[in-house]
Amino acid sequence: MAFVKNIYYRSFQAVFNVGARCLYWRRPIPFSGVGSVQKIPELLKKEKVQKVMVVTGPTVGRKLAPKILTELDKAGIAYTLFAEVEANPSVNTVNRIQKLYLDTGCQGFIAIGGGSPMDAAKAAAARVVRPNTPVGKMAGLLRVGKKIPPYIAVPTTAGTGSETTIAAVITDTETHHKYALMDLHLVPKYAILDPEMTRELPQKITSTTGMDALTHAVEAYVCWTYNTAESIRLAEEAVCEIFRYLERAYNDGNDMEARTQMLIASFKAGFAFTRAGVGNVHAIAHTLGGLYNTPHGLANAVILPIVLEDYGEAVHEKLAHLAELTGVRFNGTDAEKARAFIDEIRAMNKRMNIPTGFDFIKEEDIPQMIRWALAEANPVYPVPVLYDKKRCEKVIRRIIAEA
Repeated sequence: MAFVKNIYYRSFQAVFNVGARCLYWRRPIPFSGVGSVQKIPELLKKEKVQKVMVVTGPTVGRKLAPKILTELDKAGIAYTLFAEVEANPSVNTVNRIQKLYLDTGCQGFIAIGGGSPMDAAKAAAARVVRPNTPVGKMAGLLRVGKKIPPYIAVPTTAGTGSETTIAAVITDTETHHKYALMDLHLVPKYAILDPEMTRELPQKITSTTGMDALTHAVEAYVCWTYNTAESIRLAEEAVCEIFRYLERAYNDGNDMEARTQMLIASFKAGFAFTRAGVGNVHAIAHTLGGLYNTPHGLANAVILPIVLEDYGEAVHEKLAHLAELTGVRFNGTDAEKARAFIDEIRAMNKRMNIPTGFDFIKEEDIPQMIRWALAEANPVYPVPVLYDKKRCEKVIRRIIAEA
């Protein structure tokens, strides 16, 4: 039975790879550099948006959103503010945003924050154009199917990549299951990469969101298909830039060069995994977000080296090349260079006070984690190693044991 499933998964991925090359993989139009948020009013006017829905979370709503709201006021652009997006946004939150958008006559979206506000706004935009379709019914691949209103993404972390992706991850609060909506229509029209929006980011969030971006780039890079020359190049560039600039940003939040380069690296990693896919790291990480509200970047940071080690020789050649590109190790066998690359990920985590495992995973939750992770990964994710129940459980138990 397992053999038949694996044949089906690989066949699906091979066929999807052919079909994906016929699709239009649009990238958002980026604007980067200090003060780039000031371009937002002219972009809205270009899109003929007279009233915009601003979506963010409570902290960003208080500290950072006013910088953009002031620009809107000066330009005479009306807005409705929703500043109640929680971590791991829920279906209920998405529905509230959609209702407020329609009730107040908005014509576009500005999402300010990390992945949660951007994902919530994407899902709400999907519900605006598909008002009779619940979020759960749009989960999966290419189920939105309609152009969303003009959407401007303003990341306040350098990691999620949601400002450039086709994905929105939403949690069902009743079942604790995370839905991944993946549709080309969800790609934002514009991405504003202003390092001033990340200047006051706490060290803990700087580190974990940065490792989230690294996970995007590495998982995209080691997949067995879907990749293109462009996604490979962007993944390589993102990995090198994260190795160079993440700890600089972590150690000095006022280092605007490091902040800028991390935003650009996150953008590149976001496009790389949008085109090439992620893998078992994400599939397991999403279960932790759903069950325990674990921040996604933190989950990815902890799980990434464990899964890469578990993949073994299936990823040695590619990780060896990344070890060379990043300057981690130039000599030795592919296995030795791959080992050095994984060791450096672990060392980066340690230097930034990221834990090596999680001790809060409950024994009774493991079967549910396995079901959710395998259902998410298969057959869509082009992972280098297909997981079954036994292998997925082994990795989860390693995550617990390494805490």
